Amino acid sequence: MRVFIFLAALLCGLPSLAASRCDVNVATQRVDLDQVSLAYQSIGRASDPALLLVMGLGGQLIHWPDEVVVALCEQGFRVIRYDNRDVGLSAWRQAPGSANLTFEALRYKLGLPVAAPYSLTDMAADGLGLMDALHVQSFHVLGVSMGGMIAQHMAAMAPQRVESLTLIMTTSGAEGLPAPSETLVQLLSRRSAPNREVALEQQADLLAALGSPMVVDDRQVLLHQAAVAYDRAFNPEGVKRQIMAIMAEPSRVTLLNQLQVPTLVVHGTADPLLPVMHGVHLAAHIRGSQLKLIPGLAHRFQEAFKEPLLGAVLPYLQQHREDTSHWAQIEPVQAPNLL
Repeated sequence: MRVFIFLAALLCGLPSLAASRCDVNVATQRVDLDQVSLAYQSIGRASDPALLLVMGLGGQLIHWPDEVVVALCEQGFRVIRYDNRDVGLSAWRQAPGSANLTFEALRYKLGLPVAAPYSLTDMAADGLGLMDALHVQSFHVLGVSMGGMIAQHMAAMAPQRVESLTLIMTTSGAEGLPAPSETLVQLLSRRSAPNREVALEQQADLLAALGSPMVVDDRQVLLHQAAVAYDRAFNPEGVKRQIMAIMAEPSRVTLLNQLQVPTLVVHGTADPLLPVMHGVHLAAHIRGSQLKLIPGLAHRFQEAFKEPLLGAVLPYLQQHREDTSHWAQIEPVQAPNLL
């Protein structure tokens, strides 16, 4: 009888055990690296294959939709999401160098070199340092927008550790690719606000501009999303430094041509910031990569596109979840070839 009761209790508890394994409300933790202290969450079993999520410009770890994180975790991944340097709850251990975005943006428009306080390779080293601190030797990487650029560098810097790349809404950084509209650029660079109310309105404007023309946004929902992010952390100067890191970045075509990490490129046909040719060009320069184009997807995670995105990403990640056969063929990309 006792055995029966034990088994019944165990079986009844299985759903709750599964739910707790993929609980997105786990505590946010911190790891200290040389320059920065990164805030992160680890969701799932430590024994599961790790999937590192790398967010885009100004994005915090909370900008990964919880239902997407849960879906990835339920595929059998330990999902690790973190705040990049200069955003969210991450903090500097050594103060960053000063820089003037207006001046550097002018130099960028004139085709002159941009002096940034740090580079995207520094940000890639942050992600690798986080995985070192967590004692995770090999892992999958999923990056969105600027996070996809950072992920490209991670794969070049540590190809023996990166089991697969998933690059969403991102670019190779090559010259000649379609540019975003000037209006969108202005919204993106509008980071100073005299108070919370103005900051929320500005962020809602930007979110609306980054959305799909196939979707009508609820302004109140956008303002709520902006408020949640603002109240967790607001660091416009940090975002300016991230923008400079992107502007200072040369084309990654040479780097991409040498990558041999299994790669999936996902891009929307309605992306207003990085038009669809950015994704097509990116995939064309990564040997053996797969390209998935999603009709109507723009440059934001919107409810209407979560199912198509997961439909593109989940089968690919599951396919490569245990596959490490590519490791034996890969050598790190040498620093001189990054230019």
